[in-house]
Amino acid sequence: MAKTIHVIGLGAGDLDQLPLGIYRKLKAASNVFMRTKDHPVVQDLIDEGIQFQSFDHIYEAYEQFDEVYEAIVKELHAALEKQDTIVYAVPGHPMVAEATVQKLLHEENQIQIVIEGGQSFLDAAFNALKIDPIEGFQLIDGTEMRTEELILTQHVLIGQVYDQMSASAVKLLLMERLPADYKVTVVTAAGSKKETLISVPLFELDRVTTLSNLTAVYVPPVREDNLLYRNFSKLRQVIQQLRGPGGCPWDQKQTHESLKKYLIEESYELLEAIDEEDDDHIVEELGDVLLQVLLHAQIGEDDGFFNVEDVIEGVTRKMIRRHPHVFANTEVDNADDVVTNWEAIKKEEKKENGTSEEEPSLLDGISATLPGLLKAYKLQKKAGKVGFDWGEEAPMWDKLNEELAEWQVEMKEGRKDKSVEEFGDVLFAFVNIARFHEIDPEEALRKTNQKFSRRFRFIEKQVQQLGKPIEDFSLTELDEFWEVAKRQERE
Repeated sequence: MAKTIHVIGLGAGDLDQLPLGIYRKLKAASNVFMRTKDHPVVQDLIDEGIQFQSFDHIYEAYEQFDEVYEAIVKELHAALEKQDTIVYAVPGHPMVAEATVQKLLHEENQIQIVIEGGQSFLDAAFNALKIDPIEGFQLIDGTEMRTEELILTQHVLIGQVYDQMSASAVKLLLMERLPADYKVTVVTAAGSKKETLISVPLFELDRVTTLSNLTAVYVPPVREDNLLYRNFSKLRQVIQQLRGPGGCPWDQKQTHESLKKYLIEESYELLEAIDEEDDDHIVEELGDVLLQVLLHAQIGEDDGFFNVEDVIEGVTRKMIRRHPHVFANTEVDNADDVVTNWEAIKKEEKKENGTSEEEPSLLDGISATLPGLLKAYKLQKKAGKVGFDWGEEAPMWDKLNEELAEWQVEMKEGRKDKSVEEFGDVLFAFVNIARFHEIDPEEALRKTNQKFSRRFRFIEKQVQQLGKPIEDFSLTELDEFWEVAKRQERE
């Protein structure tokens, strides 16, 4: 005969709310173990002559709850070695927020676990707060809470908020998503004669004096739209509304093709913000890039081909698949090994997917629409990985001088098409030298463009102060202003 643990729920309230059947089982049992004596019904049970052994001493012996729960389960197993049947009493309902019961069920082998009811604290909390969970409800463990998993438009009840420290941690996490003065309610001993409800602004949560193991924190649903602006789902709803019936005519007529230029523009504006080292500007421009992603995803959804979940799933799978050193058992020594693995996995993916009709090439994967300098850089880098590259700088300069000479010949001869081609060769040779020195040529030229714009605006400002048209100044005079701008930048 299998040994048995009868797990009994003590409910959320006092003796008056304890089911008669549960009361009789406790009275009749000879071997009762209780997770904790800190519960409204316990003193009544003692008065009724019910004897039990609690595990409160284990809470004092360990710092982590998981260690406490493991130790309780071990003691229950040890008790079963001496008898065939024991009763284990827990607060509330055994299947609601009761980690020890889950551990018993998970480890169930030759031991039979019998769950025998008990009202959960949820029923009492719903009654005390006057809320209907069918409107949308989340129950969250405050010790393992993650703000990104909160659904703020639903009723949220947070358990395991038992002291000032745990309340402080929950407060800080909630304040990542909600204003400091958002009203929350601290519910203690719901369903018992000692039930209390205290509503406080969020920033005062850890100052409430009634915090105990009978406490839960209630966060009411957010009704104000502006408090949901930090939610990804809200942004998605905004895009859907813009492109939906009664939305914006401009957004409604956009296509993947028409939006291409905006994605490029927004990306370059983000690069400018990064160069400025302006965090606020970076946040703004990242938002503009994200807007473009969501517009394309919404167009895909409107056309019935894909949606933003497909986009997210695709990139998540890719990141996990291409980082086996993080998510699997592959070992790497340095960043170069990571890149090597990435390229190998990427190549295998293309082979499996049959994405290329041409013979595979080392140059596969370089976008045809990249800016010229950046594409040249990537082409050379790919070719260099298999040794098609100079290992020293001197021949690179020889090649540059050779290309310069060929370009000059074509220019003198007046062969326009050939001179364009030779000038491209000059740029390509310059890119090779930049790559040798680990300089991104696209980035370098972009910085120079910014520098030119900054200095030329300075010239315009000086000219304006002198009250004459810029055309009236000689090149020498304008160049003097340029030099002033250079000196100021260096200072």
